[in-house]
Amino acid sequence: MKRKTVIRIGLLLLVLAAFTIGFQFRGELSPDALRRSVDDFGAWAPLVFMVTYALATVAFLPGLVFTIAGGVLFGPWLGTLFSLIGATVGATAAFFIARLAASDWVADKAGGRLQQLLLGVEREGWRFVALVRLVPVFPFNLLNYSLGLTRIPPLAYIVTSFICMAPGALAYAWVGHAGAEAIAGGERGIQAVMIALGLLAMVILLPRLVRRIRQQPVVPAGDES
Repeated sequence: MKRKTVIRIGLLLLVLAAFTIGFQFRGELSPDALRRSVDDFGAWAPLVFMVTYALATVAFLPGLVFTIAGGVLFGPWLGTLFSLIGATVGATAAFFIARLAASDWVADKAGGRLQQLLLGVEREGWRFVALVRLVPVFPFNLLNYSLGLTRIPPLAYIVTSFICMAPGALAYAWVGHAGAEAIAGGERGIQAVMIALGLLAMVILLPRLVRRIRQQPVVPAGDES
């Protein structure tokens, strides 16, 4: 059996396993359930959290729940970092699965939206990836797979995704942290809630700002000096 075929089968089995596990636990998924499960691992908790987040991304589970749980478990800053790493690893795995093994399935799921992505990446490269990360036009999990069918170089995809997912990760990690602080009570809880509200407002307004900037002409990929 050819090596490429073995890789393709292995990736498809990984997706099937992730989907099966995700479907089984989807009804029980909540920030509190994640906190209880991950917290039991002690010093290994950050690694377990990131690996679980990555697998959840591959399995089409909602990343928002994980990011909020990250803020509860690790605080706003480490929670943001661990969530970003987990989400980026999962998004990268989905990208390569689509590119190497599941192109037909992804094309079927993406439908007409895939043509928009292909055309956008063809015209603007990594800047289009930044746009669709900052402006939630496409579902996050499907976007990860769909971008694997474009010509975007893997490194540009990974770096752009990590940077442009950061604002949302920071905001929702703060939401989790603020909730934990509010339950604990005291002045710190009030401060954390105010910061979380401010960051959420930023994330809500960010797409409008990006759309305004994009009204200006965009330099086609390859024309930069």
